[in-house]
Amino acid sequence: MESFEKRLERLEKLNNSIKKSDLPMEDALKLFEEGIKLAKSMEKDLDKIESRIQILMNQPVSVQDKPELDLFSAIDDD
Repeated sequence: MESFEKRLERLEKLNNSIKKSDLPMEDALKLFEEGIKLAKSMEKDLDKIESRIQILMNQPVSVQDKPELDLFSAIDDD
């Protein structure tokens, strides 16, 4: 499968092609169908990414993962 960026680039090209007034209706319809398929596959990818982000955001932070704040306390002492 192509990368998300490549599919987005293709979708933008399809959009620009469809906007041309000299494009025959049948060709425009074919491009539109391809665009819909691309958009749906990209939407699925975005849903997966959103789910992964939600999982990461909801994971508890262990004591080892907490940032060290000692670095900033040295600045306050000056």
